[in-house]
Amino acid sequence: MFKDFDFSKMQEMLQDVQNKAQEFENELKNKEYTAKSGAGMVEVKVNGKFQIIDIKIDDELLNDKSSMQILLISALNDALSQASDGTKMSAANMFFKNN
Repeated sequence: MFKDFDFSKMQEMLQDVQNKAQEFENELKNKEYTAKSGAGMVEVKVNGKFQIIDIKIDDELLNDKSSMQILLISALNDALSQASDGTKMSAANMFFKNN
């Protein structure tokens, strides 16, 4: 069954896949997506791994908890959506670039 199978080539292929996975992981970590809401009163930045990097909130919102929550949710959802779309596009580009 495995008489003519070259296992060294399989090991090379696995190493290549591991390298590409690490490269993709690093790319996601370094990509940043920014979203604003409330005419820029709230700004959220996330990376391609869906980790929040930074949040900026205008001082005017500090006394309006309800508005701050709404604008924060809006900016977070937008930034996470951008990260999701970017991750899908990066994965597709990596797949088609190598095939």
